[in-house]
Amino acid sequence: MAAQKKSSRKKSGLKRGRQAEKRHIRNKSVKSMLKTLAKKVEQAVSAKNAELAKETFVKAMKAYHKAASQGVLHKNTASRKISRLASKVSGLAA
Repeated sequence: MAAQKKSSRKKSGLKRGRQAEKRHIRNKSVKSMLKTLAKKVEQAVSAKNAELAKETFVKAMKAYHKAASQGVLHKNTASRKISRLASKVSGLAA
């Protein structure tokens, strides 16, 4: 049985709860999409397809930057993940 969330009785508290739930759903979907894009880049790298890897890396990089600017991810986290993907893609080219 799942634990029940405490809910506020005040209007402002109820509104905060609704807002938090909306953000949680949005953030969850964005993070899932980021993981999918990263996985596509890694699959292209493991398949040694340099052109596809570069193409998907650019899409992933753009998505990570956007997520960081929207506050879904911390900017350092986004930069770290982009850097790791970039090193994999550049290692394929060399």
